[in-house]
Amino acid sequence: MDLEEDYAKAGFGGTLAFGRRPAVLVVDVALAYLEPDSPLYAGVEDAVAASATLVAAARESGVPVVFTRVEYQPGGADGGLFHRKVPALAAFEAGNPLGGFPADPAPLPGEVVVVKQYASAFFGTSLAATLTATGVDSLLICGLSTSGCVRATAVDALQHGFVPYVVEDACGDRDARPHEAALFDLRHKYGEVVPLGRALTLLSAAG
Repeated sequence: MDLEEDYAKAGFGGTLAFGRRPAVLVVDVALAYLEPDSPLYAGVEDAVAASATLVAAARESGVPVVFTRVEYQPGGADGGLFHRKVPALAAFEAGNPLGGFPADPAPLPGEVVVVKQYASAFFGTSLAATLTATGVDSLLICGLSTSGCVRATAVDALQHGFVPYVVEDACGDRDARPHEAALFDLRHKYGEVVPLGRALTLLSAAG
């Protein structure tokens, strides 16, 4: 049986309507994934460029943009088991320039930056409270990596009551296989997956 047919027959793949008060959530777009000398270099330049396009469109439409970044204390004690499981996360310890933002997209003064230590942007952070206080009901999610922090954030967005729309070409991973598998999983179980063009149309309508 075809994979799509199998999932549809089992009752997966319903749709969630886009909300009236969206925000763009940019997950962990960091130099660590873009600098060729970094242990975390992932070849995700196209996804980052698409994220920059999405962010620019959100700002033009007056839609809030929220960024996340990872930062640990030196030694990574506040990263707990995650830091232990993935030693490469040392790139995000305080003071390491690899944890910084690229030139574009990067937060502007006044835009919210959520600092996190774990995969989901919601875990142990004020993100849900911030979104609720500003009336946000849906998220256009982009960033890195698709199978890791993007997926975890989208699942938690659903669980916190925010409709997650993952922008597929504005997300990146170090390999196409986990990227596609994560998008398949998200599309059928946890949210909507849309191309950049559709996301730009949604932002234009929200402006």
